[in-house]
Amino acid sequence: MINWLQMTGRLQTLFTLCLLMMTTLLPASAAGNRVISPDRIEGVTNVDAEGLIDLVSATPGLVLIDSRVGADRKDGFIEGSISLPDSDTNCATLGAHIPALDKPLLLYSNGTHCGRSAHAARIARHCGYTRIYWFRTGMEEWREKYYPLVK
Repeated sequence: MINWLQMTGRLQTLFTLCLLMMTTLLPASAAGNRVISPDRIEGVTNVDAEGLIDLVSATPGLVLIDSRVGADRKDGFIEGSISLPDSDTNCATLGAHIPALDKPLLLYSNGTHCGRSAHAARIARHCGYTRIYWFRTGMEEWREKYYPLVK
């Protein structure tokens, strides 16, 4: 039979293990930590909101990828973008949307405190894509400028 002190000690151990798992296994954004995206990613071209608009106008075949999760996308997304959360991004899923490695693609997420588009951009680079654009400030800047969203 386990006494009260032994049970309390086991519960504390279990709680500590659960907390450790949550902070190490979950992405930082899911664990409640704020991520700061890097300023630049090697082999990737940064653009701001106006740069995105210019690219859409001047770059036929540009593929816009929304790297956010579905719940974020329900709050609005940039017209013409496809949903491909970073957690689902790999060479196969990118290839299903963008079969040619030299086709231009632009990735965005929630902004500088969201690492999803940075993560996806690194994956695209690893897969061999050569014309990668990154809207680092993402939805944060898009909303601040009151640019249109699709809901």
